[in-house]
Amino acid sequence: MTAPVPAELPIVIIGAGPVGLAAAAHLVDRGLDPLILESGSSAATSVRDWGHVRLFSTWDEVIDPAAEKLLASTTWTRPDGATYPTGAAWADDYLQPLADTLSTRIRYNTTVTGVARQGRDRIVDADRDQQPYTLHTTHSDGSESRILASAVIDASGTWTTPNPAGANGLPALGEQSLTGRIAYRVPDLTSDQDRDRYAGKRTAVIGSGASAFTALASLAALAKTTPGTHGVWVLRRGISSSTYGGGEADQLPARGALGLAAKAAVDAGHAHTLTGFRLAEISLNTDGTLTLVSDDGTRSDPVDEVIVLTGFRPDLSHLSEVRLRLDERLQAPTELAPLIDPNVHSCGTVYPHGEKELAHPERNLYLVGMKSYGRAPTFLAVTGYEQVRSIAAALAGDQEAAERVELTLPDTGVCGGSGLYDEPAAENSGSSCCVTPQTLQIGIGAPATFTTGN
Repeated sequence: MTAPVPAELPIVIIGAGPVGLAAAAHLVDRGLDPLILESGSSAATSVRDWGHVRLFSTWDEVIDPAAEKLLASTTWTRPDGATYPTGAAWADDYLQPLADTLSTRIRYNTTVTGVARQGRDRIVDADRDQQPYTLHTTHSDGSESRILASAVIDASGTWTTPNPAGANGLPALGEQSLTGRIAYRVPDLTSDQDRDRYAGKRTAVIGSGASAFTALASLAALAKTTPGTHGVWVLRRGISSSTYGGGEADQLPARGALGLAAKAAVDAGHAHTLTGFRLAEISLNTDGTLTLVSDDGTRSDPVDEVIVLTGFRPDLSHLSEVRLRLDERLQAPTELAPLIDPNVHSCGTVYPHGEKELAHPERNLYLVGMKSYGRAPTFLAVTGYEQVRSIAAALAGDQEAAERVELTLPDTGVCGGSGLYDEPAAENSGSSCCVTPQTLQIGIGAPATFTTGN
C-alpha cells in the first residue's frame, strides 16, 4: 500500500536522466518536494555518452507533459516535434534546460551507495514502515553524507551496467583482462579517437538489436573510405527473415532503414556474419589479434577489436538493505515482469502501467524507467513518463489518478530504439511486429500523436 508522504522530508530521486527529471516535474506539479541525486556533473550524463546516436523517436515522443508545463515558464523553445533528435540534442535542448529549472532540487557529483530504512536493516520488521529512508552518498571530493527521505524513486537506469559478451550471462573468459580492446557502446566514427581505433581494423560486433545495426552501418561507411575496415557480426542464432528487422515493410521507417543499412553492409562485403556462435572465451594471440571461441569450441578468424552490444542489466547493489519483489529472470518488479517478458512479448505487445505494477514490499520505494524493466529490452520513454505520473499521484495521496491509465497505446504497441536515421518519418505501408500507433493520449481528453518511444 502507498501512503501520502510527510511534508517535512523530500522525495529522493536517484538519477537526473529523462525519467528522473520527469519524475521531479510531476512531483513539483503535485506540490511535493523532490530532491534529485545525480552522480554526474550535469543532467543526462548517460544520454550524453551516446549523444552521437540519433533516436528513432521524434521530439514529440520524448518530451514529458509535466516537464513541458514546467519549462513553459522559462525562455525554453520547444524543438520541432516532427524531427528526430540525437542523444546530444535531447540532452542539450530539453533535459539540461529542464534540470536548470529544477536547479535547487538537484545535487550533482553525488553517488548513492546505499538505501535503507533508518535504523533498520532488511531483516527487521519492527516499526519498519514508520522509519524514513536513509541514503548514503559519496561525492566527487571523496566525502560522504547521509540523506533522509520520505520516499525513494530510483531512476538510475542501466547504462553503466552493460551485459557481458559471454552467452551465459557471465563475462567470457578473457573479457575482463582485455577491457582495452572491448567496447560496450556504439562507436562515434566522427571522433578522431574512435575513427583511429576502428579504421583499417577487423571488428567483431556482438549483438542482434538496433545498436548492433548502427555499429555495422557505421563500420561499413568507414570501410568505403578506409581499406581493411571490416565487421564480423557475431549472432547467437542463425539468419532469419527477422534478423534485419522489418526492412521496407517496417512501419517505423527509421528502424527499417537501419536494418537495411546493416544488411547492405553484409551484402556489400563490408561485414560478414558468424552465426550460431555462443561466445565462451576471447583469447589474445601472439601477434596481438583476438580470437573468439564459442562454447562448442568453434574459433573465429582473428579480429582486432570487439564491440559488445548485448543489452543492459540493473545495478541493484545499493538496494541490498531494502525489500524488493523482483522477478527471478528479468530482475523487474514481479507485477510488471509478465507484461514485458521478452520470452513471451515482442516489442508490439508491451502495455502502459503505473504505480500498482511498480510497487515493492517497502512502501514508497520504486524503480522506474529502464531500471524497472530489469533485463527486458522493450522500454519506451513515454511509458517511463506514465510510470512517474502514476507514482507522483500515489505519493500525493491521489490513488484514483494513480490507478488511472493516462497513456493509451494501441493493441500492437510501439517499438523504440536509436540509429543513424536523419530524416522525419515518411508515409509507409506494410506489416511488421510493430506498427505506428494512430494516437497516444497523455492526459484525459488530450490526444497527441506519437510514433515510438525510446
